[in-house]
Amino acid sequence: MLLLSPSLQNESLLRVTYGDLHDATNGFSSSNLVGMGSFSSVYKGHLLHFDRVIAIKVLNLETRGAAKSFMAECKALGKMKHRNLVKIITCCSSVDYKGEDFKAIVFEFMSNGSLENLLYNSEDESKNLSLNFTQRVDIALDVAHALDYLHHNIEQVVVHCDVKPSNVLLDDTLVAHLGDFGIAKLIHGAMENSSKAQVNSSAIKGTIGYVPP
Repeated sequence: MLLLSPSLQNESLLRVTYGDLHDATNGFSSSNLVGMGSFSSVYKGHLLHFDRVIAIKVLNLETRGAAKSFMAECKALGKMKHRNLVKIITCCSSVDYKGEDFKAIVFEFMSNGSLENLLYNSEDESKNLSLNFTQRVDIALDVAHALDYLHHNIEQVVVHCDVKPSNVLLDDTLVAHLGDFGIAKLIHGAMENSSKAQVNSSAIKGTIGYVPP
C-alpha cells in the first residue's frame, strides 16, 4: 500500500510494497544498514527493475513520535524539489509479514554518506575524508541554497529544525543534499509575513548544539 501526500499524488512515483523493500534489502539485513536515528533505521537497497541504488528509511513505530515524523516528512517532501535536497522516490505505508504496521520512505542513495561520517568516522579514521577549502565552501553553499529555497522560494515556508552534519548527505561528486525532515515545520505564507506567535508557538525541537538561537 502506498501512502502519498496530496502534493506527491500528482507525481509519477514508484509503487512499492513491503515485500519489495524486504527483498531489496535482503530482509533488512544488518549488512545493508547504513544509519540509525531517533525514529528510524536507513538501509541501502536494490529494487527489481529500478536502475538506481536506493536508501530506505524504515520508521521504528514503537518509538513515540515516529508515526508523526513519517507524516511530517512525507508532507514536507511532497512540496519541495531542489538539487540540494534529498530526492524522495516514494513512500510506503503497509503491514509487514507479521501483520504489524510498517512505514518507510525511499530516497535516492547518497554514495558518500553523511558529512558527519566523512568528517568524524571514529570507527575507522582511515575512511575520514580530507576536504579541501574549496570543497568545504561548496558544501556550505549547497546547504545555504537548500535553506534559501525552503525559506523563500516555495509557497509554504518549510523550517527544517534540525540542520546538522549527519543530515547533510553527499553524492558521488560531493554535492550536498539536505535530508531528514522528520521534525520540519510548515509555515503558511512567506516567512516575513508570519506572526511571531506562529513561529514560536511550538516547543523547541532539534539537536543540542545545532538548534538555532
